Amino acid sequence: MELLNLHRIVDVTAAEGPGVRCAVWTQGCSVRCPGCFNPQTWTTRGGFPLPWPELAARVLAVEGIEGVTLLGGEPFDQAEPLGRFAAAVRAAGLSVMTFTGHVLAELPPSELLASTDLLVDGPFLADRPEPSRPWVGSENQRFHFLSDRYDESIFTTPNRLELRIAPDGGIELNGFATTEVLEALLEGDRR
Repeated sequence: MELLNLHRIVDVTAAEGPGVRCAVWTQGCSVRCPGCFNPQTWTTRGGFPLPWPELAARVLAVEGIEGVTLLGGEPFDQAEPLGRFAAAVRAAGLSVMTFTGHVLAELPPSELLASTDLLVDGPFLADRPEPSRPWVGSENQRFHFLSDRYDESIFTTPNRLELRIAPDGGIELNGFATTEVLEALLEGDRR
């Protein structure tokens, strides 16, 4: 299988993992955590199809990034084509960070897992927010260093929120912010 079902791609971001990265959100999620930040990614409808070799070519053409972050949706719902993509970009020297709502012990062996340098696992638990570690939403989520590419020094990275305004006036957010910060942004938008 070569076709991916994707929700969104941000070519350059400093808010979705260590360093400057390309972030790829998948469309479709079998985990469906209550209180999820991205419930619009749960259904397999509404995304856009893209063959993994085209995604790899796009990512490898982006200058100045150190890696790619796979988010969801649930990346492991598309483990086969994402595994091929991850192996290709990693072979070209980029790092791969993958988020999953599953726990590592439940994931079957896959090329996606084998090609991931940094795995963040565990479902989002809305009643257990995580204010101190970057990129995760709840305190149960764990970081697994699956290669020697990263270590615990990444925890000094602050959470970031990026706001993009498209030429048509559309606004896109990515990164992590508390509910209070998001509400303040919305309140400022109303003025």
